Amino acid sequence: MSQPDNFGSGFLLGTLVGGLLGGVIGALAASRLQQPSEAEEDFSLISDDLKRNLAEASTEEQMEAARRGLEDKIAQLNTAIEDVRQQLGSVNGHPEVASTYDPSNLTDS
Repeated sequence: MSQPDNFGSGFLLGTLVGGLLGGVIGALAASRLQQPSEAEEDFSLISDDLKRNLAEASTEEQMEAARRGLEDKIAQLNTAIEDVRQQLGSVNGHPEVASTYDPSNLTDS
């Protein structure tokens, strides 16, 4: 008769411990998601400056500023991609291959 009592008390204790542990982990995860990273903070500052400049510019200047901003972001993304490629290549045992990407070859259409 003691086994059903042990099962019931173990089940309740496991439920309480699991609930508390899940609550703590959930609170930590939520606090990390709410804190903006440095990159997001930098992007929001750039976006505010860009918005102010675009509001004062003509349509052609707005398009040119937006194009330059996009080119800068693309260059940053390509740099990040190359860094990850190099890191993964060295981790997986593949030789590091130089990139053939050259942004000077891009033309406006």
